[in-house]
Amino acid sequence: MLQNSSVIDKNYQKLAIQVSLNGLSFATFDTLTNKATNLKKVVLGKVNITTKIEDLFAEAFQNNPELKASYDEVVIIHSNNLSTFVPTALFDEDYLGSYLQFNTKVFETDFFAYDELGNYEMNNVYIPYVNLNNYFIDQFGTFDYKHANTVLVKKLLDISKNNEESKMFVHVSDTHFEIVVIQNQKLQLYNTFEYKTPEDFIYYIVFTAEQLHLNPESFKLELLGKILEDDSLYKIAFKYVRNTNLFDVSFMQSNLTDAEKREHFILLHS
Repeated sequence: MLQNSSVIDKNYQKLAIQVSLNGLSFATFDTLTNKATNLKKVVLGKVNITTKIEDLFAEAFQNNPELKASYDEVVIIHSNNLSTFVPTALFDEDYLGSYLQFNTKVFETDFFAYDELGNYEMNNVYIPYVNLNNYFIDQFGTFDYKHANTVLVKKLLDISKNNEESKMFVHVSDTHFEIVVIQNQKLQLYNTFEYKTPEDFIYYIVFTAEQLHLNPESFKLELLGKILEDDSLYKIAFKYVRNTNLFDVSFMQSNLTDAEKREHFILLHS
């Protein structure tokens, strides 16, 4: 279960785990080919006020022996809405909490972390799940961790090279979605919204487009995450935004279906 440190012990396997309060997904990778060799989603048992989230994760580890195997590298992806992007020019490591206080409630006892997106001159400041990190220390000894939004935004910026037009990417989950707008390989806007109905979903997309003066008749909207063409979310987006498409995942080399590649896009690029 511990990470391998010696060259002799290397097995060229990597484990990535994406964690939230609802459950976890994990993927194993062959680091020589950088291809995913296994992918699984684990829904946790019911959480109530007396439940310790780490106890539910312990159960998940018990039921999934892949999580207890030996790996050269372990990466934990924290998935929550407690994050914000800060330009490097405005960033000060001593004031991490102050950046988050504008979009979430922060406490003096909170632990803050940040991921550097060096090529794009910004940092993602966030609150990781400290109790889960402590649990993973017991499991793996050492590991790297980062925020899901860091992975999402960096990869979308990477693939937007040589593209001058504004493009809106929407990453869909069960109860929320992220909007990422990129132009000239620069992040124009990042935001996350909760939704309950397709009408909620399209309202925030159209509202964001209006704020950025994007014309629904011409700007490109690409959908990824947990979404299919016959979903009500896709249909309503297509109704109001002419150039709506599912995000093209043909560049991702693996044996997974396109739907799996879109749903687990963050995990697969960790």
